[in-house]
Amino acid sequence: MTDHEVAARLATEAGRLLLAVRDELAGASEAERKAAGDKRSHDFLMSALAAERPDDAVLSEEGVDDPRRLAAERVWIVDPLDGTREFSELGRDDWAVHVALWQRGELVAGAVALPAQGVTLATPTVAAPGGSDGPPRVVVSRTRPPALALDVRDALGGVLVEMGSAGAKVAAVVQGRADVYVHAGGQYEWDSAAPVAVARAAGLHTSRIDGSPLRYNARDPLLPDLLVCRPELAESVLAITA
Repeated sequence: MTDHEVAARLATEAGRLLLAVRDELAGASEAERKAAGDKRSHDFLMSALAAERPDDAVLSEEGVDDPRRLAAERVWIVDPLDGTREFSELGRDDWAVHVALWQRGELVAGAVALPAQGVTLATPTVAAPGGSDGPPRVVVSRTRPPALALDVRDALGGVLVEMGSAGAKVAAVVQGRADVYVHAGGQYEWDSAAPVAVARAAGLHTSRIDGSPLRYNARDPLLPDLLVCRPELAESVLAITA
């Protein structure tokens, strides 16, 4: 299997596992669903990557950071459950699984599974979003929209679209259900690696909010801000965020 196929298959299968966990623990507390989802998806992905790509390093949100990845040529960057809050709330579909591959300085493959939507977006080919005739739609967290996103909304004469996980937000831009995702409240590499790989494959603009490139497999995995948007809006958005 190609790296693209591995990313898509593992993200999809982890998503199916999470749906089963959700059903199994429907009567449990939200905290129990969160803990079980994180652990079981992480364990599955680590085992599957060890079998499929035993020579590669892995950086996972739920795993211990192995410094040997810094000398590795290939590193899988995964978020076993992006949007644990949304996953724990039965009926919500704005959560995701992220599987990305970094190789020699670049993201080369990635998949974002949206299990509750029955969708997996994966490289190498992702359809570009269709056009939008209305005001720009700025996708933000449903609980803590950053002030910068509100500034972008106001400057563009846009509207807000509230949503859960980072993967679901980027997917909304890829799918043409939103136009801009800007985040400045703190994230890590696993929050954006797979979504950025998918967004790039769809022809979208991706960068830091100052316009500088996104760098992955750094010693410190903190990657605090992110901009993903339709390419024709990038200059206008960066004029605000930079």
